[in-house]
Amino acid sequence: MRKSDTWQEAHRPAVKRLAGPFLLIFIMFYLGFHAVSGERGVFALFRETRKLEILNAQLAEVKEKHDALERRVHLLSDGSLDLDLLDEQVRRVLGMANQNEIVYFDDEPQDGKK
Repeated sequence: MRKSDTWQEAHRPAVKRLAGPFLLIFIMFYLGFHAVSGERGVFALFRETRKLEILNAQLAEVKEKHDALERRVHLLSDGSLDLDLLDEQVRRVLGMANQNEIVYFDDEPQDGKK
C-alpha cells in the first residue's frame, strides 16, 4: 500500500462524520434566515402589519369625512331642508349678504370634530 492510500483511508471517516452535521447546520441556517428575513418572513409580517394599521387609520378618517358629507347632504335634501345650512351655502357660494351684516366663515365641522 502506498502512503496516499493510507492517508485517504485514515481521513475519510472524519470527513464523512463532519459532512453530515455541517450540511444539517447549513440547511438549518438557510431555512432560519429566510424564515426571519425572507419575503414572507417575520420582518415582512411586522412591516405589512404596520402598513395595515396605517391604512386602517386612513380608512377611518375617510369614512368620518364621508359620514360628515352624508349628514350635510341629508340636511340639504327636500325632506329635511335645514334653512340655516341653506343660508350658509347661499352666502358662501353666491357671496350674498346685506350691507349691515358681517359674515364670518368657520371651516370647522359643526359637531366640533376636526
